[in-house]
Amino acid sequence: MSKTVRILCIGDAVGALGRTIFQKHVPALREQYRIDGVLVNGENAADGRGITPRMVRAFRHNGADIITSGNHIWGKKDIYEYLTQNTDLLRPANFPSSCPGTGVATFTAGNVTVGVINLQGRIFMREHVDCPFRTAESALTFLKSKTDVIIVDFHAETTSEKMGIAHFLDGKVSAVFGTHTHVQTADERVLPGGTAFMTDLGMCGALNGMIGMKKEAVLSHMITQMPHRFEVQTVGPAVLSGMCVEIEVETGKAVSIERVRVVDEQIAAE
Repeated sequence: MSKTVRILCIGDAVGALGRTIFQKHVPALREQYRIDGVLVNGENAADGRGITPRMVRAFRHNGADIITSGNHIWGKKDIYEYLTQNTDLLRPANFPSSCPGTGVATFTAGNVTVGVINLQGRIFMREHVDCPFRTAESALTFLKSKTDVIIVDFHAETTSEKMGIAHFLDGKVSAVFGTHTHVQTADERVLPGGTAFMTDLGMCGALNGMIGMKKEAVLSHMITQMPHRFEVQTVGPAVLSGMCVEIEVETGKAVSIERVRVVDEQIAAE
């Protein structure tokens, strides 16, 4: 039987409640799914916008091997120096090369080298970033000399762009998942070329808020169009959502993909 590696990929952790449900449930998920490595998108960990070095260290302590991000990576300035000195926190690879940090890294799951690429979409996103398709090709040139087990976090708004990059990379990487919308999709599958795909992992955060935020301010803004300060919801119930993908080490092809969703009714932010 071919050797495989199992990676748990978790959607955007929003604020203290998102960090808390990650800390509480990842150890049990590791056992339940026999997980070898964990990825989580952490760009919303600090009050819904940005992440701090302390939070990166907490994610690592609680089981994350790599923390990915997206358009909110620059939300806390004290993360800039951390990005220049470490590769366990990624920023999208298609930001200008002069930006702090990197969008490509590897980690070891068991004794298997796993590559990770973090990209950001361009449709309906405010930032003007380089082409994610060409950036992915460039990143693969670097990673393929190290491993065939490669996972891509595509932080993007539209389902079509996410699906497009998945088909573009089908057979070239092990898995592609989307982040950013905070809403878990139910389309997990292995594409014809052997790449596992899920349009969006969802999030770690308040189940009855609005993408992790208190709903009152968001609704008022939608109804009145007046500016409002959005605040992270800090009381449960909360949800942790993502996917588990099993990958054949020799070929880098996905064997299976399974949607992961945990609802915790009793939890509150620490």
